[in-house]
Amino acid sequence: MPLHEFELIDRFFSRLTGGDEAVSCGIGDDAAVLALSPDQELVVSTDTLVSGVHFFGDADPYDVGFKSLAVNLSDMAAMGAQPRWATLALSLPQADMAWLQGFSRGFGDVAERFGVCLIGGDLTRGPLSITGQILGTVPAGAAIRRSGAQPGDDIHVTGTLGLAALALSLLQSDRESAAIPPSSLERLLRPVPRVQAGLALRGTANAMIDLSDGLAGDLGHILVASGAGAVVELSRLPCGDGEGVVSEAEMLRLAVNGGDDYELCFTAPAAARDAITALAGAADCSMTLIGKVVAGSGITWLDEAGNAMSVDAESYQHF
Repeated sequence: MPLHEFELIDRFFSRLTGGDEAVSCGIGDDAAVLALSPDQELVVSTDTLVSGVHFFGDADPYDVGFKSLAVNLSDMAAMGAQPRWATLALSLPQADMAWLQGFSRGFGDVAERFGVCLIGGDLTRGPLSITGQILGTVPAGAAIRRSGAQPGDDIHVTGTLGLAALALSLLQSDRESAAIPPSSLERLLRPVPRVQAGLALRGTANAMIDLSDGLAGDLGHILVASGAGAVVELSRLPCGDGEGVVSEAEMLRLAVNGGDDYELCFTAPAAARDAITALAGAADCSMTLIGKVVAGSGITWLDEAGNAMSVDAESYQHF
């Protein structure tokens, strides 16, 4: 006998509610109730993943569950927020027990790793689509916004860039997953949000964004919000290793334009360089200086000799 909506929720998701004392009412009622302290602000973000757009229809459900929460956590990292709670809305063509089991395990593993409590959501029949909402907290006034970059700030990125875009380009060219560098495939399917780095950068970074749609576009969002421009040295970009599958020039292009990195791009005063080196060690995450915020607008790209060069810079667009 097929299970009904609430039986499916109880079987696969109720265990993810956890024991967070701030959750006065979680899964099982019409809405969740949360208790917040007066000196904290609530940070909220929502992401939707659609089959055939954000993941392949035949993707491992564990990976889909993993990524659906990880991408939301990356938004918390970009704000310097402590992730606390999540809601989940699932649209499914049918009640596939094996798919739900794999999905809930992937989602649950990320939730456990980052201390996130699932407090509610919705389950309905329809095209495969996952909408996750993440809620976190920051001390009042401490959220790191896109609009704080100032001329003279250094520009940094965490981790390496371009690996997820490499895997995606190879998959889209019908390359068998076994022929794709494992480190690249891992970055695409199971991105690790830089939550600890985001928390560590509170009070140091002036502006920050997560790199979901590509460095060129996402850094551009900081610059527009801050009313500033930037100079970026291409030779400084921490490009991932193409492992002989693609050229260095192609990896550089993927680092500039490719999405799905879920690294952080942030600006900070030059005087904070030593502090950032220490923070990178504490967060177990590399932080690379790639350029500078300047007066004006747009991004000037420099080659190894320091000369401005033309770069075909674009980023992922949803429409």
